[in-house]
Amino acid sequence: MKKQELITPFSTRQYMFSKDFEIYYYSNSPGLPVSEHSHDYYEFYFFIEGNINIKVEGNAINLHPGDLLIIPPGVKHCPEYLDSTTPYRRFVLWISADYCNRLMQASTDYGYLLQLVTTTHEYRFSNDVLAFNEIQSMLFNVTAEVKGNRFGKDAKVSLMLNDLVLTLNRMIYERKTIGTSGSKERLSNIISDYIMLHLDEDLSLERLEKEFFVSKYHIEHVFKDDFGISMHKFIQMKRLYACKDAIGSGKPIQETFPLYGFNDYSVFFRAFKKEFGLSPKEYQMIQR
Repeated sequence: MKKQELITPFSTRQYMFSKDFEIYYYSNSPGLPVSEHSHDYYEFYFFIEGNINIKVEGNAINLHPGDLLIIPPGVKHCPEYLDSTTPYRRFVLWISADYCNRLMQASTDYGYLLQLVTTTHEYRFSNDVLAFNEIQSMLFNVTAEVKGNRFGKDAKVSLMLNDLVLTLNRMIYERKTIGTSGSKERLSNIISDYIMLHLDEDLSLERLEKEFFVSKYHIEHVFKDDFGISMHKFIQMKRLYACKDAIGSGKPIQETFPLYGFNDYSVFFRAFKKEFGLSPKEYQMIQR
């Protein structure tokens, strides 16, 4: 599912329809005002892009890309738009207090971050570029699963959400106790998640070097050590399998291959046939 398909039209609604959790990916221009309010649930707010403050208990917090805000129940807050032209992108995850309590009954590790916020009133947690991409990737994946309709959806969403909450707890715990997010140990996994979200874009080593602030030679070395294949081969395989899924579901071949980073049909044709033993058209025929 493309990122654009995951966007939810913005609403000023400040209550949940679900009894457990709701997740939204918003991408819009600042416009609709949101008055100061509080919830009876936890709000996890992940800021991606924009020019905005969030006022929490009357104190303005200026946000930077990658910032995570956690707003407990009963805490008053509202956005403060600093201009009306800068695109505004963020994830908003609402989790009921009852759901959080059930998680903490399973393991107190789930509650570290919530207790930290409640007792210290430290609501914002900044992230380096690796942690930023790891969290963003997990949020995109959860949102895609929520919006999809695959077999086992409810169970999968629950597992992914619990993993996200535990990952956030681990990141902040390690940062507070040993001074590191631990994300550097998972560089190849973070980059592979990034690749899956940007298959239609430039994924050269030079681009990844700029995105992650890590040498392209180091990226290539770490990636090959962990996955056993070159970065180029990994990207090509992911693009081919994405094309295969799209073609198999009925999407026209001529519309598909450019969507996933293939600029030349002959290159796509040869790569597809080598990987799957069939031409794109032959594969599409047997799927009908």
